[in-house]
Amino acid sequence: MQYHNQGRLEVICGSMFSGKTEELLRRLRRAEIAKKRVLTIKNHIDTRSGTTIITSHNGNLREAHPLENSPAMVNLITRMAEDADVIGIDEIQFFSTEILHALRSLVHQGKRIVVAGLDLDFRGEPFPTVASLLALADEVYKLNAICISCGENAHFSQRLINGAPASFYDPIILVGASEFYEARCRSCFVLKDNPYKAMYKPLVRTQL
Repeated sequence: MQYHNQGRLEVICGSMFSGKTEELLRRLRRAEIAKKRVLTIKNHIDTRSGTTIITSHNGNLREAHPLENSPAMVNLITRMAEDADVIGIDEIQFFSTEILHALRSLVHQGKRIVVAGLDLDFRGEPFPTVASLLALADEVYKLNAICISCGENAHFSQRLINGAPASFYDPIILVGASEFYEARCRSCFVLKDNPYKAMYKPLVRTQL
C-alpha cells in the first residue's frame, strides 16, 4: 500500500483577547521541538508589536515575515514555504481571500498550515477569508474570551470609540487592542446603527 504525506489545515479562531495568538505560538513551538521547519507569517498592517514580530496578549513573541495583500502574494507565500514543513499565519482575517489558493496548494503539497484570527469583525459579521477557511479546515479550534461586562464567555469583539460603541457603518479594519476593543458576550455586545436590531420584531402571543 502506498502512503502519501497528507497536508493539514488548522484554524484557531475567536474574539479579541481569547488567546488565539498564544495557541498559534504554542503549536509552532511544539512543531520546532519535533524538529519541523517552521515559517511564520503576519500581515504587514499589524504593527502593534513592530513590523516583524507577533506578540500574544500575555507577552510571548515570535519573529514573523510581514506580507501585503497583493497580486504577488500567492506566489510569494508558495516560494517562502518551499523549505518549510509547518506554516503559521497570525491575524489571518487581514488577508484577502486570494490567500486561500496558496494555502490550499500548500496543503496538497503535504504542508501543515496553522492560522489564527478573528472569525467575526467588530459588527459581528464573519470575515470572508476566515469563513472560507473554517469550511476547508481539518481542525477548527474556537476560543472564547471573558466578557468584560458580565464575566460570561465572550465571542464578540466590542469596538469602542471614545468610550462609546462604534457604528455598524464604521470602517471594518481598525488595528488595535484594549484601547479600542473589549471582549463581550452576545447579551453585552452593543452596536450603534445595528440593522439587525431594526429588523427584530418581538413575538406577540395571541390568546386563543
